[in-house]
Amino acid sequence: MKPTGAIPQYFSADESGQLLIGGFAAEDLVAEAGGTPLFVYDNNIVGGQIARFQAAMASGVALNYAVTANPYEPLLEFIGRYVDGFRVVSGGELQRLVHAKLAGIPIHLAGPAKTDPELETAIRLGATISVESEGEAARAIAAGERLGIKPALAVRVNPPFSIDKGRLTMGAQPSPFGVDTDRVPALVAGILEADADWRGLHIFAAAQSLDADELIRMHDAIVGTAGDIAAETGLPLPELNLGSGFDVPRLPGQEPLDVDRIASELSRTLCNAPEHLATTRFSIELGRWLVADSGVYLTRVIDRCESHGRTFLNTDGGGHHLIGATGNLGERHRGNYPIAVANRFGIEPEEEVTVTGCLCTPFDVLGEDVALPRAEPGDLIAIFSTGAYGLTASPQAWESRPLAREVLV
Repeated sequence: MKPTGAIPQYFSADESGQLLIGGFAAEDLVAEAGGTPLFVYDNNIVGGQIARFQAAMASGVALNYAVTANPYEPLLEFIGRYVDGFRVVSGGELQRLVHAKLAGIPIHLAGPAKTDPELETAIRLGATISVESEGEAARAIAAGERLGIKPALAVRVNPPFSIDKGRLTMGAQPSPFGVDTDRVPALVAGILEADADWRGLHIFAAAQSLDADELIRMHDAIVGTAGDIAAETGLPLPELNLGSGFDVPRLPGQEPLDVDRIASELSRTLCNAPEHLATTRFSIELGRWLVADSGVYLTRVIDRCESHGRTFLNTDGGGHHLIGATGNLGERHRGNYPIAVANRFGIEPEEEVTVTGCLCTPFDVLGEDVALPRAEPGDLIAIFSTGAYGLTASPQAWESRPLAREVLV
């Protein structure tokens, strides 16, 4: 038997053993949505994470939602009521905000290889563009001139440190993301000379970390680097985007991130920040940490089969909807996501099974050698912590299978 990640604390069963998501029975949600596979997102969990961040962090540290984590429009509309802004990385994500009537909220466009139409759309919307190179800065300035609008530009910095396997190491690394630290002051001077609106720096150094110590060290290093750059320009730094890096436990043995400690140490760091950062506005962009635990993927058992002493539950879902659970998003430590039989939730395990999807590949495994109550065709399998990097991060067109449904409760 192989262990699974821990089911988030927010879920329970009704008196019949049916999984409740946001107070609604899983089977009722499936019936209302029209079938499986189905992603269900609980807005109470998302709201709780937002409130937890805002209560922990020092006042003035803005919270931006990273749309890539989950761009489901009803979820965006909900999140837009409570966060300070959005981080997007494409014209498509910009359009999702427009369609959700959220374009009036502060937007930060980041990411490499921005096209001229994407730059123009961002400028029209008044978004801050985080430029990743001197060439991209020049194209953004030219786009602003064509539109007759002064572009708001931040500089993405490739810092003189990196996070390698969860550990902060000093020394610059080659990267397609951002401008090397020693070239940033000259780029800032060029932005100011072009009469663009310089919004500051964006330093994104970590992703998917559950190590509070490393994130604290990363924040210290980011603030120090930003102070050095500002000192070299001789100008106060308008804004500093500290990036992200907060993860949630999904795999066996992982523990929740100590956000309160991170917030306390970040407050100390900001209170002792270099003088050129005395009036700086700070922000953090979070995606996975805000929404991952809110999501449950529900998939129906279609067949139960035996092979050489192993039992397989074949479902109508799979990696074309939830590739992260199969390990094919490059998880550092491959393991099983939290998993349960939704209509026998909380029942003691009775057997060891492997839960597979419907794709014609041996990699389409949603739960390998997991202990579950006995499940038969027609039963529902629930996979937890799937509110981030699920449907839109997966190869939905694989084998031309039906799309998964989504619902916010």
